[in-house]
Amino acid sequence: MLPQTDLQTMAERSPAANGGGAGQRTHKPWLVLAVAGILVAAVLIFGIWSRVRARAALDTETAQAALTAVSVVSPKQTTPAEEIILPGNVQPYISSPIYARTNGYLKKWYFDIGAHVKQGELLALIETPEVDQQLEQARSNLLTAQANLELASITKTRYQGLLKSNAVSQQDVDNAVGTYNANNAIVEADKAAVQQYSALVSFEKVYAPFDGVITARNTDIGDLINSGSNTAAKTDLFHIAQPGKLRVYVNVPEEYSRGIKVGMTADLNLAEFPDRKFQGKLVRTADDINLTTRTLLVEIDVDNPTGTLLTGSYAEVHLAVPTQASTFLIPVNTLLFRTEGLRVGIVKNGKVGLTAVTPGHDFGNQIEIVSGLKSDDQVIINPPDSIVSGQEVQIVQATLPGDTK
Repeated sequence: MLPQTDLQTMAERSPAANGGGAGQRTHKPWLVLAVAGILVAAVLIFGIWSRVRARAALDTETAQAALTAVSVVSPKQTTPAEEIILPGNVQPYISSPIYARTNGYLKKWYFDIGAHVKQGELLALIETPEVDQQLEQARSNLLTAQANLELASITKTRYQGLLKSNAVSQQDVDNAVGTYNANNAIVEADKAAVQQYSALVSFEKVYAPFDGVITARNTDIGDLINSGSNTAAKTDLFHIAQPGKLRVYVNVPEEYSRGIKVGMTADLNLAEFPDRKFQGKLVRTADDINLTTRTLLVEIDVDNPTGTLLTGSYAEVHLAVPTQASTFLIPVNTLLFRTEGLRVGIVKNGKVGLTAVTPGHDFGNQIEIVSGLKSDDQVIINPPDSIVSGQEVQIVQATLPGDTK
């Protein structure tokens, strides 16, 4: 059982003893104070949290501002075939100077520059009075030798018949046979001399060796013609070229030589035809790198049936040379020249990494990188000289491949 005093206390606190309205009025001020306290606490907490968040944001911004700002660019992958433009010399498929093979004076020429001639056509006539006289003398010597040979033959036959009857000695017969043989040799020598001078006389007429165009005439009527049989220089009478098909010779730099293959096509641009391209075919290479120029000599043949292209012209030759598919192009202002070698700065996870690269061809504002880069790398443009590996940076501008100028 509860003590009397406790029962009395509970009775005094009972709402039935004090009335319901009075109990409610007693607890209402405390409730208001509690709610007000909660609100004040919430306001204080919100204010403190806002300040903390603002401070954290300020610290973050301060840290970001302290980082080095960099611009990056992604490497541009090159195409498997790269077009190179090289100078070429247009030459006729066949070209030859026409020299004289006998000495004399030019009597007449029949074709001038620009004339189209056929093989075997007479180009010029040379007058050679000395050679004509030498031919006549050789013919006369031959007639004399033939007469002596005939007499020696008769004498030999007669002595051989007389020897059977012992009318002559064996010595006389041997002498007759020897004389005959000597005269026979003289006849053969004179025949050769006649043939020699006949050939020289035939050289008085200069013929075209092949179908072509006369590109130069270096003589005129009355000029002294020298065949070069003495110390004087030979006289080139004409120059003849065959322009129906042209040869274009190009010196390809050594670094492109691996991509040069016989059978590949080439486009030619000439200054006199600015809006037209001529197609040729690579037919042969020298298979040798020139030690002086470090180039590979190649020949490109171009059909020229109507003579549109002129020999001796300068042409720009466009060749699509296969290259390594893994090469990249980056701006030249991304390179870092360090004592340990060529480097580029690459940003990964907000940090810098200095990567060694191997350069290829230099195109002026861009350079080819043969190895050391990947397509998804972010390469720093204009990196400061003080940049080091592991340094944290902030990317402020990123350029996609192909957007660089």
